[in-house]
Amino acid sequence: MKTLINGRLIVPDERGDFKICAGALNFDEEIISIGEPINGAEVIDAENNFVAPGFINVHIHGAAGVDTMDEDLDALKRLAEFLPTTGVTSFLPTTMTLPIEKIHGALERIREGKSFSSGAKIIGAHWEGSFISKKFCGAQDADYILPADFKLIENFADVIKIITVAPEECGFDFIDRCREAGIIVSIGHSAATYEIAMAAIERGANHITHLFNAQTPFHHRKPGIVGAAFDSNANVEVIADNVHVCPAAQRLVAKVKPRSQIILITDSLRACGLGDGISELGGQKVFVKGNVATLEDGTLAGSVAKMNEVLKIFCANTKLDVAAGVELVTKNPAVELKIFDERGSLEVGKAADITLFDDDFNVIKTFINGRG
Repeated sequence: MKTLINGRLIVPDERGDFKICAGALNFDEEIISIGEPINGAEVIDAENNFVAPGFINVHIHGAAGVDTMDEDLDALKRLAEFLPTTGVTSFLPTTMTLPIEKIHGALERIREGKSFSSGAKIIGAHWEGSFISKKFCGAQDADYILPADFKLIENFADVIKIITVAPEECGFDFIDRCREAGIIVSIGHSAATYEIAMAAIERGANHITHLFNAQTPFHHRKPGIVGAAFDSNANVEVIADNVHVCPAAQRLVAKVKPRSQIILITDSLRACGLGDGISELGGQKVFVKGNVATLEDGTLAGSVAKMNEVLKIFCANTKLDVAAGVELVTKNPAVELKIFDERGSLEVGKAADITLFDDDFNVIKTFINGRG
């Protein structure tokens, strides 16, 4: 039994909105109680740092020199063990558009990795690519884009939690099959018009992959996917690194979308955490300088941001208070993934996935299922 004292606890209020309060957090593998310390427990002094639910990243390719597509289970393990240093305690390893057998191999490893005994918990996969638009493929390799076929994914329906598709390419029947299998369908890397995007959202494609990036932009006569995202109840991913989405656009998202529909992601590459230099994504050379990663032709190639950094940036740009900002990396993804009864908030009976961070959002310590 452990007791965290002297922390600024970020917990739900009576309406479910996150607030900051004082008190002790008592836990073992699960959260036991919030309030007074339990006698005899191991005492951990939070030293006035924030005590939040563990962060959940639903869109991440890699970090620390490894990538989801590496044909090595140990690479996935190293990724899982690195992520707690960024506050992440659960994540969806995300695939790239590569030969289908390589994607299937990655999903097999992700399935096996769900049983890792250490590091951030793998809760499934985000399949990005294959069934997307060549016009908006971004850093995905257009040579491996395929016609949508549910048979290509059905053996991994237990692993895939989110799939990114171009609805104008894949068709609504494919969306229906995915939804029937319990897979969240996300619109991304797509040339869809506003009308097609809205129809897809109404059909159940209720998630937008990295809003603004690799999709039809907003125009006052052609609102595009961005317009559909703003004019619907779709959940939107935001890469809040000030590279993929500028501060003003981040503020617009915060003003237009309800807070419950915003999910911060990193979309990070293997170069995350390594500094400047030459890296790789999906077999393509990537050049990293500062917080910008590009392909040889200058195309943005994912980010090198960490989850605690995008949370800090989004809160700074939008003036969102810390407790409310934490919802975007904990509660919101957990609710969408239908795991909020298990994790995503500091509440009695939930997994003791806990992130401590300071006023500058530096991660001090993490606990996963009570182990730190």
